[in-house]
Amino acid sequence: MFSSRLIKTLLVCGLTAVAANASAAQLPTLQSGVLTIGSDLTWAPFDYFEKDVPAGFDAELMSKIAKGLSLTPKIDDTRFANLVIGLTGKKFDVIASALYITPARAKQIDYVPYLKTGGSLMTLKGSDFQPQIPGDLCGKKVASLKGAAWVPTLAKLSTDHCAPAGLGPIVVQEYDSSPLAAQALLSRAADVQFDDAAVSQMLVKQTNGRLAITSKTILEPVVIGLGVAKGNTALVAALTEQLERLKRNGEYQAMLTSYNLQEPTPEDVAAAYASK
Repeated sequence: MFSSRLIKTLLVCGLTAVAANASAAQLPTLQSGVLTIGSDLTWAPFDYFEKDVPAGFDAELMSKIAKGLSLTPKIDDTRFANLVIGLTGKKFDVIASALYITPARAKQIDYVPYLKTGGSLMTLKGSDFQPQIPGDLCGKKVASLKGAAWVPTLAKLSTDHCAPAGLGPIVVQEYDSSPLAAQALLSRAADVQFDDAAVSQMLVKQTNGRLAITSKTILEPVVIGLGVAKGNTALVAALTEQLERLKRNGEYQAMLTSYNLQEPTPEDVAAAYASK
């Protein structure tokens, strides 16, 4: 005979499973039973291929989230500049690609904030040019990922600071991926590369120390968010709920520690949405 306590436990577990399946069934995804994810898999350590399999923080996080929703994750490798277009064009359900939250993007898509990071400056190792802040970039050619959040900031700095001071403009050269931007720097087609701090550290390792990070602090601190199509409140709620679940059970913090990343504070998130 089953004890009343065991029966109650089985009943609760059964109801929880049914609720989870019902939630997944009601979730408005493009493909039934599948969570299609847009990621630029050229951006290690956030998003990259490892033996032809998507890897990195975002792939790991979305695998855990999809499992919690009883959905199968399917990553669509898409270049960074086309991610928002792909989302609004219904190519995928969610963007998970270290997408910085900016006021301009927030007008186009909704976000679920989940990380905090920032930028770094890199030059060739041993270069006489050792920039530490964006103000040091006047008159220089800057390699950057196409569509990166700091590109408008550099354009404004060039117009408002460099030109009036007679220091020459900041010439931003945008590339489809961070490795391509690094190649431009390595070939001396650019003077410096502005990229995400974690990505910069990875590029230094991948180039066997031929590049060096010259900035001393995190530049332009930013909050990263999962991108969801405007008005898809059900998916925003589901992703938020799963993220909170991972925080409660300790998996999220373990990932942050593993990748040397931080959780954004409510103040960080509010600042990310505010116009500069």
